[in-house]
Amino acid sequence: MGERPADVLHRARGGLALGHNGNLINTPELAAALPEQRGGATTDTEVLTHLLAAKVREGLRLEDAALELLPQVKGAFSLVFMDEDTLYAARDPQGIRPFVLGRLGETSGAGGWVVASETAALDIVGAEVVREIEPGELLVIDGDGVRSRRFAPARRKGCLFEYVYLARPDTTINGRNVNSTRVEVGRRLARQHPVDADLVIPVPESGTPAAVGYAEASGIPFAQGLVKNSYVGRTFIQPSQTLRQLGIRLKLNPLREVIEGRRLVVVDDSIVRGNTQRALVRMLRDAGAAEVHVRISSPPVLWPCYYGIDFATRAELIAANLSVDEIAESVNADSLAYVDLDELIAASEQPKERLCRACFDGVYPLEVDADSQGKYLLEKSCGTPEGSTVAAGGH
Repeated sequence: MGERPADVLHRARGGLALGHNGNLINTPELAAALPEQRGGATTDTEVLTHLLAAKVREGLRLEDAALELLPQVKGAFSLVFMDEDTLYAARDPQGIRPFVLGRLGETSGAGGWVVASETAALDIVGAEVVREIEPGELLVIDGDGVRSRRFAPARRKGCLFEYVYLARPDTTINGRNVNSTRVEVGRRLARQHPVDADLVIPVPESGTPAAVGYAEASGIPFAQGLVKNSYVGRTFIQPSQTLRQLGIRLKLNPLREVIEGRRLVVVDDSIVRGNTQRALVRMLRDAGAAEVHVRISSPPVLWPCYYGIDFATRAELIAANLSVDEIAESVNADSLAYVDLDELIAASEQPKERLCRACFDGVYPLEVDADSQGKYLLEKSCGTPEGSTVAAGGH
């Protein structure tokens, strides 16, 4: 029986492992270049791995294969890949997702280099932050140390939603601590949208820093009114509404002794479909809250993300279809307000032109054909999701 190409690669030239944070927007184009025997790849990560392996089988070193392939790859990618001798790290030219280089010192008991999506990961393993991996940069790490190669010029467009929700609060992105950003957003939210209330309570955990800032700026006492079940994951990325609603009920439980008879300011990081807020307001009212005023530490999510956040289609995004007052009525809140986009950007301390804000303003840094996107794009049994072409710099 003949050997499969992957087996030949493993024995003749060594193995290849690849990890990917982000999402590619030209996956069909890349998949069309796959060798025939690898045409069954079902994810963008798998496509990249097979394309690199094919170039190595043709005789290229893995470093040269990467430098040849990466300029053809479009979208968000923080890649780490390796063979038996060398570790590689590559970041897309826009630097949409965070990516950092660290070093393990003598105090950790072992020397060496580390790459990770967030600085918090370096802290956990005892590594020192060296620097961010630059957009359009390929790092080559082997026994001789670290070498930097550039495969594209940097056109930085870091994801603003990392500061809102995705990143850990103990992470620093482009010199700005995420927790400090979220607390400052809460302060700005309080000044922009004040309300007469008895308590400020967060939706844990992602709403907590902004709630601290809101309480500080408003003078309204802060309290923990909701208990989070640590064993339930992020509900907005669950694949069905039934699972999302079940996750919400399992995820949060109100503290009646804290909230009964009180007028509440409930601070959360974002509203995507509205399921969480609807269930949350219902729980708080059932537990005796006199009033529920919802404050959101990001602008309305109006547009899908094609760069690695698992948002709904635009038809499912509640803010794309209802006004703020209509959303408040839909979730049964006494009032609802979002922080302005300019206030969020100011809190991040990043230049507006160096941020991707597409989920808030529809200005995509890379041209996207929405008809060629979706989780199941490469699954032959699934149809192509409906959508439309979105041009860079507009919607």
